[in-house]
Amino acid sequence: MASIFGFRSRDPARDRQTDLQRFDRLAKLFDQIAAEIEAEKTGLENRYKSTAANAAFLVEAMENGSASASKGSDVSAMTSSILNCERRIAELARQKGLMKELRHSLDAIVGDGFDRPAAQATVRR
Repeated sequence: MASIFGFRSRDPARDRQTDLQRFDRLAKLFDQIAAEIEAEKTGLENRYKSTAANAAFLVEAMENGSASASKGSDVSAMTSSILNCERRIAELARQKGLMKELRHSLDAIVGDGFDRPAAQATVRR
């Protein structure tokens, strides 16, 4: 569009399309990060279950006398590993919630600013 002063502005529809493409890239990034977090959490939960089962069997074997008392250090190492897993799983759950909130906020921004015709869209601060 040209004005009487020679200043040309871009077509609002083109601007809207550019913004939507930018927000789409951001949404895909949020989704990718959320998937990475979920994959790490799933793998860690599987290792957690396996370690917890191994620790339980080892403690039972020690109580029954079929495993030596020297295996106590193995139980201690497994207990430490289990506690670390629990902390990491909690942190990943927090991060997953944050990604969900960010994605929801992005969807709200896009929905709020782009559902209206270009002439009605306003910038909010």
